[in-house]
Amino acid sequence: MNKTSEQKLIANNKKAYHDFFIEATYEAGIALFGTEVKSVRMGKCSIKEAYVQIRNKEVFISGMNISPYEKGNIFNKDPLRERKLLLHDYEINKLEAEVSRKGYTIVPLTVYLKKGLVKCSIGLARGKKLYDKRESIAKKDAMREAQRDFKDSNKY
Repeated sequence: MNKTSEQKLIANNKKAYHDFFIEATYEAGIALFGTEVKSVRMGKCSIKEAYVQIRNKEVFISGMNISPYEKGNIFNKDPLRERKLLLHDYEINKLEAEVSRKGYTIVPLTVYLKKGLVKCSIGLARGKKLYDKRESIAKKDAMREAQRDFKDSNKY
């Protein structure tokens, strides 16, 4: 079975790739309640303003919005509550050592379903300066222009 059929993308953080250089990525599970999982399966999740913190050798994601499940009534939790990310100890230690260096942070990149489980891809990131952002926009525009020219040349 190929990778695309196993994973269903729920939320994507495109802004993270614009604002940061992603140096390494990690896959983490998310500790959720039942109604939250049902809501995520329906695609009602956003990580645009989310960030990741390490406290007491545990990793938490804050600012992740999971809309309440319509049929969940009293079992619904706060949509913006802090959720625990499930990582191995050696991964947490490595991330903690890197974040202690100046300029590094951890950002959530994607939320997806993998074999029925809700997973989050997080990235070790270094902030971009304004001129880096301009450079990446210029590269993207040049690539788009080259693809357009190639497409036009194949029409005739």
